[in-house]
Amino acid sequence: MGFFDEDGKLLGSASSPIQIRKDGDCIEQSSTDIWLAICAAVKAACSLANVAGEEVAGFGFAATCSLVAVDADGSPVTVSLSGDSRRNIIVWMDHRAVKQAEKINSSSSPVLQYCGGSLSPEMQPPKLLWVKENLQESWTMAFRWMDLSDWLAYRATGDDTRSLCSIVCKWTYLGHAHMQQVEEKDSRNMEACEWDDGFWEEIGLGDLIDGHHAKIGDTH
Repeated sequence: MGFFDEDGKLLGSASSPIQIRKDGDCIEQSSTDIWLAICAAVKAACSLANVAGEEVAGFGFAATCSLVAVDADGSPVTVSLSGDSRRNIIVWMDHRAVKQAEKINSSSSPVLQYCGGSLSPEMQPPKLLWVKENLQESWTMAFRWMDLSDWLAYRATGDDTRSLCSIVCKWTYLGHAHMQQVEEKDSRNMEACEWDDGFWEEIGLGDLIDGHHAKIGDTH
């Protein structure tokens, strides 16, 4: 955590440790643990920089493309075979979803051409499919699936608008279609172009289309 002035000068920085749990190909974290660590680091950095809270103009979050699951109240939903609800993050380097990635890559979806021709098991669709196939209760309970950086912004502000970078790079969101429609100022067609519903249906995750893609979000 670092504090910078308007000229980009670093005024103070601090860090706080976070936990990571590994069991074979499964690598998991806790959003609660990460948030508490951020809060501790922010307070320490404020003190070192001699900055009062009311002087802070804004915050920015950077994080790995880890997958966070929360319920309708924002509470953690486990993504772990252990059943531990604190383990609600599948870390970016987790490779539990290799078979699911292979299944998705065998599809004929044109979405794949925008992902280098195939999805890595580190991307979100394979991880989501793994959860649906292996943790049905968690799949049913989850109200939001978010990239960690987007979850941090949501936790800080209550706004679950997703980062275009995150959902294009790791979720198969068609950002080029989004930008084309923005430039044309044709909002009526934007929703149909951003997520490819046929892709989600073909890979067995058609239920994520429900509610205008409410569980996986949007950029506006």
